[in-house]
Amino acid sequence: MGNSSGTSTRRPDSEPPARASDDSQNSRGGDAAFRLTVVDHALRLFADKGYEATAVDEIAEAAGISRRTFFRQFRSKEDVVFADHEAQLARARAYLDAAQGDPWDAVCEAVVGVFEGFTRTRDLAARRYRVVRQVPALRDREIVTVFRYERLFTDYLRTALPQTPDLTLIQFTAAVTATHNYLLRRMVRSESDGGVADLRAALAGIGRGREESGEMVVAVFPRDMPPAQVTEFLGRRLGNL
Repeated sequence: MGNSSGTSTRRPDSEPPARASDDSQNSRGGDAAFRLTVVDHALRLFADKGYEATAVDEIAEAAGISRRTFFRQFRSKEDVVFADHEAQLARARAYLDAAQGDPWDAVCEAVVGVFEGFTRTRDLAARRYRVVRQVPALRDREIVTVFRYERLFTDYLRTALPQTPDLTLIQFTAAVTATHNYLLRRMVRSESDGGVADLRAALAGIGRGREESGEMVVAVFPRDMPPAQVTEFLGRRLGNL
């Protein structure tokens, strides 16, 4: 999901990735690693030279591939910025297709899977964050990408819970996506070391469309209170109502 708004202090990049040769796509796993390597090289160039000033030929040369190979994998410079999102969306879709049990929980676990994927490539996510926030066209593309996650989750819930009001499903998927993005952005800005446990705790606090008593509860918390602490407090107090 997205990771582009806010402010950031730039940190020195890690060692540059290995070059991706034209014959390095021998398997599904190799293809994914190949694409990530090209993405990494591209983001480094965008950060150093600027997005508009970087040519596709420069990306191909840095990655050790031909221009033709680049365009077999990516349609444009813009596509290479968000290429790993395609893999994340595909994995989330496959997980939901095979999911059993509570559909609300399935969506939350799919969200956790996306988060885990980005934490495994944290440096790349942070580098993209710095690039995207400087280029309006990329910020617009990120909004579209976020919507694709929400639509995937909503479509799944529409099928799994056909009797649930559509607005309830949309509110839920918007909330879980926003929660993921908030914690991911804090991570890539080095504002928090929150991990999967924090995300799961925050997701557990989101309403899931179950039948309610009709009583409304309003709670106010300090802006900097950790999500896990908010969830624990709400669970303890609401359990006593």
